[in-house]
Amino acid sequence: MLQFFQFEAEFVDSLRCIPMQVRYKLDTCGVKLKLQHWHSFSPRQRQELIELPCETEAEVKNYRENLRSQVFQIFQTYPSDLPIETPPAWQLLAIPSDVQDQAQTLNLAIAPAQWQSLNPLQRFVLIKLSTSHHENNNFLPALQEFGILSKLTSSPKN
Repeated sequence: MLQFFQFEAEFVDSLRCIPMQVRYKLDTCGVKLKLQHWHSFSPRQRQELIELPCETEAEVKNYRENLRSQVFQIFQTYPSDLPIETPPAWQLLAIPSDVQDQAQTLNLAIAPAQWQSLNPLQRFVLIKLSTSHHENNNFLPALQEFGILSKLTSSPKN
């Protein structure tokens, strides 16, 4: 799943930030990679983390072991673990409340059919961009890029 998003364009060439597709893999394999770790990797190591598959059980295990080993080689300590959701929210057909809440702050709505038409990586992106501990300024560009904007309609007055 090699996919960069338009809203990532300003840093994709330099890979100064962790791309969403790598963050997706981190959440999948349960590793918390700090930006300090990412910056310590060579461009080749970063590219490898982008390209290395992380979908099947064996690939997830390999990705996790590879990443933990790379961090240990540099920092002499392993990265922290992340809890792995089972099943992860981005695999579910119901729109997470954080995503709906973030859309509503922009006076927008995401229809269930629109959410269901997204691939898991796109759903992951919207979930990450809607959490309270994340900078949300790319949420609207992501919605636009994914083509799922719908204006909220005013409810009829009684």
